[in-house]
Amino acid sequence: MDLPKIVVTGSLAFDYIMNFPGDFKDHINPDKVHVINLSFLVSNLKKERGGTAGNIAYSLGLLQESVAIVSAAGHDFSDYKKYLKKNGVDISNIKVHRDEFSARAYILTDLRNNQITSFYPGAMKYTKSLKLNGNAAKFVVIAPDDPESMNNFVNECQQKNLPYLYDPGMQLPSLRDTYLRQGIKEAKILIGNDYEIGLIKNRLNFSEKDFLDFVEVLIITLGEKGSIIKTKEREYFIDPVKPKQIADQTS
Repeated sequence: MDLPKIVVTGSLAFDYIMNFPGDFKDHINPDKVHVINLSFLVSNLKKERGGTAGNIAYSLGLLQESVAIVSAAGHDFSDYKKYLKKNGVDISNIKVHRDEFSARAYILTDLRNNQITSFYPGAMKYTKSLKLNGNAAKFVVIAPDDPESMNNFVNECQQKNLPYLYDPGMQLPSLRDTYLRQGIKEAKILIGNDYEIGLIKNRLNFSEKDFLDFVEVLIITLGEKGSIIKTKEREYFIDPVKPKQIADQTS
């Protein structure tokens, strides 16, 4: 059996997506923010397959890349697991914990696209015990996950000289500065949106030049404005793709 070219680490989760047909701000009393007690009647509920590892690997599978996931999931994962396999993802390194739920996010969005999210890590807390093992991957994606797990995968990639992409993303508030610096310093690629890259600059006292002293490629996503890919030699602006249909961004 051929080993996968790309190994993706990160979360495997279910997203519960809800919409509130109003504005959160209309129901928040500024004088009582220290004792908030709110309940929103939602207009719809959707359950979607998600998680950073699941989303990235699924997309690579659609592009017919050879890809595997190294992650942990719970007893509710069987249908999702079959779905990934059907779409070309190697699932043999996903550890299923029968006594725990898979990670899950509860995402509530108002009419102005403001969001309130709750995240239960579930089986994700066990990813810190996982290793890339003998996978002779050509490339590793380290996506948002349990912070200790992310740091473990960074150390393993550095010890084995495995090239990797580092995406601290939504775990930035939880990652220690030492973990963040360690993850960036030997990454081939660092990716983040413009807000996240600005946050990293402030936390680590980095300039843009400092990033490119560590990583070969810096990718900054700009939402509807496209993306910028930077190397020491060149800078590329990637135009956004015009959507055929506008849909809920959390779907």
